[in-house]
Formats: sequence, structure tokens, C-alpha cells
Amino acid sequence: MKELDCRGLACPAPVLRTKQAIEKDGSSQVAVLVDSEAARENVGRFLGHQGFSVTVEAVEGGFRIEGERQGQTTAPSPAPRQASPKGAARKVLVLVAADRMGRGDDALGAALLGNFLKTLPEMGPELWRLVFVNSGVKCAVAGSPHLEALEACEKAKTSILVCGTCLTHFNLLDQKKIGETTNMLDIVTSMQLADSVISV
Repeated sequence: MKELDCRGLACPAPVLRTKQAIEKDGSSQVAVLVDSEAARENVGRFLGHQGFSVTVEAVEGGFRIEGERQGQTTAPSPAPRQASPKGAARKVLVLVAADRMGRGDDALGAALLGNFLKTLPEMGPELWRLVFVNSGVKCAVAGSPHLEALEACEKAKTSILVCGTCLTHFNLLDQKKIGETTNMLDIVTSMQLADSVISV
């Protein structure tokens, strides 16, 4: 079993080291030590998406995440990026990097962002993914006035990713109410897969 000590490493280093272990080194069994809740979620979710069965154990100073892939000893090669097939809906990613829109008046900016999020479902099936970073993560936590709008997006099959490092920075990780906790690798990969990116 490949052992990785990723304690003390900032996002997305734990996921990147795990990715290297299973893709470049061909490890079918891996154990990863991390020291934050966000890293635990990110590494565990990454391994799950790669076809590993995942177990998590709380240990002194953090978590031990073990992953084992059945039957396949090397990770599949990533598929090359391709444009959406003719006739298929385009994939639009919206990156929300603040809890308000624009600069000048904070109250106006917060109201504008609320109107923006409520209007997003009008994009239809092209609205593929919402990504929240920096103070934008405050939109996805308890007490946010935007949760109803985000629930409408999720109901319309839009995936929602919320930066784990940002949640941790604002002490909001345990208050997230919607979306998947994510890391910079997921965000960069999502941007690569999107047909277009809108930054707010």
C-alpha cells in the first residue's frame, strides 16, 4: 500500500499527490494522512471518483483515508477534451468569487448578486456548473439569502462546487448547506471541460 503523509499541505496538494500516486505510480492501494476536514472530503471524493472504495479513520492530528481499487491496477488515461457534440447543450461554468457583484455600494452589490443567482436558471441546460470561491462560498452556507436560488439551480441539474480552502478560511466548513466541497484541481479541471466560463 502506498502511504502518503499530506499533513500540513495546503489545497490542492493532498489531492495532487494522491492523483500522482494512482496515475503515475499505478498504485491500486493508497493511504493518505491529512490534517483538515476539507482535505479529508477532497481526497476521499477524488478516490471515489477514480473507482476506489474509500474508508476514513480519525487519527491523532487528523484523518487516515484508505482507498483500494478492485481489478484495475492503473488509472485510466484521461479522455482528451472535446467540444460538445453537435446538437448537445453547451457547458457553461459560472465562477462566483465574491458574496456581492461589482464594486461601489456593498448593499447594492449583494442585491445584484441575489438577482443574478435567481436568474441563472433562465440559461436552461447550458448552465452546467456553479463554482464558489473566496467570499463567494458565503452564498452556500447556513443563513445565506441565496440558498433558495441555489436549490433551484441544483434541482435543474446544475452541479455546485464550493471551495474547501475558502470555507475553512472563513470558518464555515461545517455550515455548508448546498454543493460539494471542492479543491483547486476540481476547479481547474472544470474550467478545462467547460465550453465557456463566466466570472462574477
